[in-house]
Amino acid sequence: MVVKDQRGVRERKRVETRARIADSAARLAGERGIAETTIDDIAAAAGIGRATFFRYFDSKELAIATGLSDVGAHVLADVIRAMPDGLGPLEAIRAAYAHLGESFDQLRPMFLEQAQLSRSSSVLFAWTLHLYVDWETAVAEAIAPRFADLAADDPRPRMAGALTMAAARLACDVWVADGGRGDLPALTQKYLSSVHLTPGAS
Repeated sequence: MVVKDQRGVRERKRVETRARIADSAARLAGERGIAETTIDDIAAAAGIGRATFFRYFDSKELAIATGLSDVGAHVLADVIRAMPDGLGPLEAIRAAYAHLGESFDQLRPMFLEQAQLSRSSSVLFAWTLHLYVDWETAVAEAIAPRFADLAADDPRPRMAGALTMAAARLACDVWVADGGRGDLPALTQKYLSSVHLTPGAS
């Protein structure tokens, strides 16, 4: 039992340290921009050494992407939960994206920089796709209570989460290909409108 407890403490500390690094990376990138944020800056903000940073992340870009993704998934899930109770799961998702889109113009440069970063290398792109799983899970958990007939092991919440993130990613692909000049919230709504589960489940 003592060994298990020690392992549990070590694992908890490892998770906490990783989250602290990612949070620090995202915060600094938001304040300074990705190019002006260094590994040494991130390590100092997280209260760790440079060597410790590399035990958790291979690059500052991966740390920043993780931090931004974690924050984004949390915000999206909270906004979905705050939508009126009368909205169905997909309606709540579309309404949440519409709400978040209201502040898009002032955040456009940051969104474009992050989107371009995630597509700047095969490693970062693969890592970004991996992070989408966290978003899918967050969306699924947020909308699950909106299914009146939800049963055990019901695949619809997770399917809705996966389809939502696929729609958001495809909309972002089109937006980035156009140099970030288009209306990303409108594109996202266009792609989300094509997502359906079963009749009456929207």
